[in-house]
Amino acid sequence: MPTPALAALPIRRLTLRDLTACADLSEDRGWPREEHKWGFLLTAGRGYGIDNPDGGLVAACTVTEYGPPERPELGAVGMVLVAERHARQGVGRRLMRHVISIMGAIPLTLHATSNGRPLYEELGFKVTGRAEMLRGPFMPGGAELAVATRPATAEDLTTLLRLDLEVFGADRTHIITRLPAFADQVRVAEEDGRIIGYAAAWPNMHTHVVGPLIARDTETAKALIASLAAHTDRPLRTDIDVRHEELLAWAKERGLASVAFNAVMTYGVAELPGDCSRRFAPLTVAAG
Repeated sequence: MPTPALAALPIRRLTLRDLTACADLSEDRGWPREEHKWGFLLTAGRGYGIDNPDGGLVAACTVTEYGPPERPELGAVGMVLVAERHARQGVGRRLMRHVISIMGAIPLTLHATSNGRPLYEELGFKVTGRAEMLRGPFMPGGAELAVATRPATAEDLTTLLRLDLEVFGADRTHIITRLPAFADQVRVAEEDGRIIGYAAAWPNMHTHVVGPLIARDTETAKALIASLAAHTDRPLRTDIDVRHEELLAWAKERGLASVAFNAVMTYGVAELPGDCSRRFAPLTVAAG
């Protein structure tokens, strides 16, 4: 349990005014500051935190809801962080219990590191999958050009929303409509004038993160990654569902190296909704 002093500190909603404090907390735990991502999560979702009376944050996390605004169908928990000097005192457990309580019957999902997994299992989360983080400079091969890709346009939005709902399994309109402002690139893959996949690349520190990545099949996913890589000088980073073994092997052949594995966990639902065969990578592991 938290110490009495920590247990007395209230949990409150975070806003964009807390962006610097959130980035400071990331840095305190040895994570990148990731201000661009924090800003997105605090506007597309909700943040919760505990203030340190001496300044800054004791702890923070974000929750991104999916489905109709008045009746969410899924919540993704991310960026669960506790300041180093307050670690292992029950603060993270208290924050997560608060999130579970306010979400009520809404199922939850998160990506857990090996360090965080025991806490989440204690709270009732179950492992339902794994994702492998890859990072590195992309080396083009040429074969991916068999699938046509192009930049997404405003006219594609309705089609992208329909495709995303079909594959993700819950409405993400508030996420997809923010992609053009958040990402440096959004590209679609086409066959006979029909969109069969889409992907974005957004800036995060010194890399471009590829996500979301939704595609009809592995060849389409390869084409989207290759086309995004062709339009950036930065190394790529992405988190690929380990069930997509062929895509993982191909990405490693193209220069991306394995960095870490995360456990995909759920609470209140046995499996994530949607079509995992076409869901290759999330926008970010912090938002499911």
